[in-house]
Amino acid sequence: MASDEKNDEPEKNDEPAGAEPESDQPEGGVRSLPATAWIAVAVAALVVGVLIGRFLLGGTGTISLAGRTTLSAGELDSTIATYTTGGRTVPVTAREVLEDANGTTEITANEDGTYDVPSASTVLTYVQNQIILDDAASRGITASDEEIDEFVTSSFGTDLATLASSWGISEDAARSMVADTVVMRKLQDQIVGTELPEAPTAPTEPAEGEEDTPTADYAQYVIGLIGDEWDADANDWARTDGTYYATLSGYDISNEAATYAAATAAYSVASSVYQEAYNEISAQLGAYTDNLLSNATIQLGSLAE
Repeated sequence: MASDEKNDEPEKNDEPAGAEPESDQPEGGVRSLPATAWIAVAVAALVVGVLIGRFLLGGTGTISLAGRTTLSAGELDSTIATYTTGGRTVPVTAREVLEDANGTTEITANEDGTYDVPSASTVLTYVQNQIILDDAASRGITASDEEIDEFVTSSFGTDLATLASSWGISEDAARSMVADTVVMRKLQDQIVGTELPEAPTAPTEPAEGEEDTPTADYAQYVIGLIGDEWDADANDWARTDGTYYATLSGYDISNEAATYAAATAAYSVASSVYQEAYNEISAQLGAYTDNLLSNATIQLGSLAE
């Protein structure tokens, strides 16, 4: 055991920025960035290779949007944007964008029966997602019904029908949304070489006046974070060249007891490890999206900003 040394209590760090909520983490395997985090990375990268048109898009079924803020019901299936990647040009309709943005096939009309023109940023978000999903499809990545159901159960603790009801959308719409998430997670597993550890949870604060009292709960917490750097049989450090030793060697830690100060120090190290891995994964995804989206050309009609 390390000698008990009265150190200033380490500051308790907040949970790393971008940490996934527990319900959004798959159990076991390589954890993934939340979909929203990847979307943010991709939107930033989308600046490269984008051509915003201010003219009528050519071709059958297109409409001019210059100066317009609404669409009629009959115009929802008209092309309002296109994207070209890998030599293939794909039209994008207002209906597709609005359904994706609202998470439902039931788009709400205005009182006069018209529909709001989606903003340029909404269209760009939709297109970048489609480009990524297209790339996943080209790699043969799909989401089976079993994988979708397993994801819903492990992430939300319920079934798809219940989840769809709580979201206020149809079961088919919910299945499509979850399928896209599963595909993106599987794609990420192919792209990144860094494993995202489980986001640490801060230790429970002690009762007033017991801040310096060693407890078995804090020992269990610390050793749980230290992992294989601790030798339970020897009741001591397994090695001194690991991630935690330099910070925690000054605290009295054993199988039986540790202090709150030791627990917060371990939490600080675990948070740093998590954040470093998160940043590395973000960088790898950024490089991927930079490369993928820089080879895409996106043309928009004059959309609402």
